[in-house]
Amino acid sequence: MELFAQGLGHVLTLATFFAMLAGTVLGVMVGVLPGLGSVIGITMVLPFTYSMDQIPALALMLGIYCGSVYGGSITAIAINTPGTPQAAATALDGFPMAQRGEADLAIGWATAASTIGGLFSVAVLILAAPQLAAFSLNFTAIEFFALGVFALICIANVSRGAMAKGLLTGAIGLFLATVGADHVTGDMRFTFGSFEMSAGISLIPAIVGVFALSEVFTRVADNHKPKPQVVHNVGFRLPPLAEWKPRLGTLLKSCMIGSFVGALPGTGATTSAFISYSEARRSSRFRENFGKGEPSGIIAAESANNAVTGSAMVPTLALGIPGDPVTAVMLGTFIVHGLTPGPQLFLHHLDLVYAIFAILVVVNIMMFFCGALGAQLFTPALRIPEPLLMTMVVVIAIVGAYGVRGNPLDLVIAFLGGVGGFLLRRGGFPLAPLVIGMVLSETIENSLRQGLLLTRGSFLAFFERPIALGLFLLTATMVLWPILRWLKERHRASRENPQ
Repeated sequence: MELFAQGLGHVLTLATFFAMLAGTVLGVMVGVLPGLGSVIGITMVLPFTYSMDQIPALALMLGIYCGSVYGGSITAIAINTPGTPQAAATALDGFPMAQRGEADLAIGWATAASTIGGLFSVAVLILAAPQLAAFSLNFTAIEFFALGVFALICIANVSRGAMAKGLLTGAIGLFLATVGADHVTGDMRFTFGSFEMSAGISLIPAIVGVFALSEVFTRVADNHKPKPQVVHNVGFRLPPLAEWKPRLGTLLKSCMIGSFVGALPGTGATTSAFISYSEARRSSRFRENFGKGEPSGIIAAESANNAVTGSAMVPTLALGIPGDPVTAVMLGTFIVHGLTPGPQLFLHHLDLVYAIFAILVVVNIMMFFCGALGAQLFTPALRIPEPLLMTMVVVIAIVGAYGVRGNPLDLVIAFLGGVGGFLLRRGGFPLAPLVIGMVLSETIENSLRQGLLLTRGSFLAFFERPIALGLFLLTATMVLWPILRWLKERHRASRENPQ
C-alpha cells in the first residue's frame, strides 16, 4: 500500500494529471468515431510522447487505451455501429434500448460497468504482475530467448481464421526489425548502401503507416458504403440501485472473465466481451430478454472488455509479452522512453510500475466522469465529415512520423507502411502480428546470441535449463495442439462417413 501511495504521489502532478485527462478525453473521442479504435488512437499520439517525460507519456497512452475501449460503446448504442471492435457485443442490447428511447440509460449502464470492470482489472494487475515478475528474475538470456519464442505464439492468437497470413505478416515484422546496424558487430544489414537506412526502420513511423495511414486508404476505398443513421436522444442517466442488485452476479462474473482472458497473451477485449456476453445469456435470470434491450447484456460486454485493459498489462509489464494488439503497440512507448518491460522493469523502476498502477486507477475514474458529462457532447463528433476526419488523421500521422527523429526517411517508411498495410488489409492479412514481430525481433536475436555465448555455441544446452525447457515444451504444445485436434476431428469424420 505504501508503494501504491508513492506511485500516486508521482501521478498527481500537474503535467501528469493533464496528460491523463487529455488522454482519456481523446481516447473516448477515438472510440466514438467508428473505424478508428484503440490501436489507431495510440498510434497517432505515440510519436508526440517522444519529447515528454516518462510518467506523463505513459499517462497519456493509458488514458487513450482505457478511454477508447469505453468510447466504442457510445457509438454502438447510438447508431448500432461499434466505434471499436471491443464494443460489438454492446450493440446487441444497447441499440435496442436506444430505439425505445433509453439511449441515455443504456450509456449509463455501459459507463458504470466499464468503470467497475476497469478498476477490477487494475486490482488484478497490482496483485499478479509483481508476483510474475519476481518469478522471472531467475531468467538469464537463455530463458529470455525461450520466452521470446513463446511470445511469438501471440501471432497465432491474433491470427485465428488467417493463420498462415498472420505468420507471414509476423515474419515480415521480424525481418524489418533487422534492417540497419547489427547491435553486436555493427555490420550493416539490408541497407543496400543507403546511409539513411543504417539507422534502421524506426518502430514509430512503421506503426503510424501500417495502422493510421492504411486506415485512411481503406476508408477512402470504402467511401461508397452507406453511413448509419444517428439516434438523437443520446445522454447519460445512471440506472437506480434497485436495478443493479439482481445483476451483481453477472457484473462480478464478467469482470473475472475479462481479467482472465485479458491476461492471456494475444487474446484481447473483443474475445472477452463475446465470451462474457455468451455466458451471461446462458446463466442470467433475464436471459429471455437478451437481444431486446436487456441491461445485463450491456453489463456483461462492457465490464468484460474494460477488465481487459488492466489485466492485459500483466504479461506486458511482467514479461514483456503483449497482452493484446493494443499493448503490442504500447510496447513502443516503453521502448521510446528507454524502458524494457519485464522483470528488470520491476527491479530497477519499481516506482514507475506503481505509478502505472495509480494512473490506471485515476484514468478509470476520469473515464466515468467523461462519460457522465460528455456523452451528449461526443455525439456531434459522429457528424464530422469523413474527408475532414481522414485529413486530420493524415496530418497528425505525418507530423508524428517525422517528428521523432527528423529523418525524411521516416516519411517514406510511414507512406510505404500505409500502402503495405492497405494491401495487407485487402488481402485479409492481420496487422498486429507485424508489430509483434518488430517488437520481439531484437529481444529474440540478442538473447539467442548471448545465450550461445553462455553455452559456448551449444544450442542443445538451452534445453538443459528447467525454465527454458518448460517454455519450449509449452510453446511446442500450443503449436501442435491445434494440429492434433484437427487430425483427431478428421479421423473421427472419416470413421463416421467411410467412403
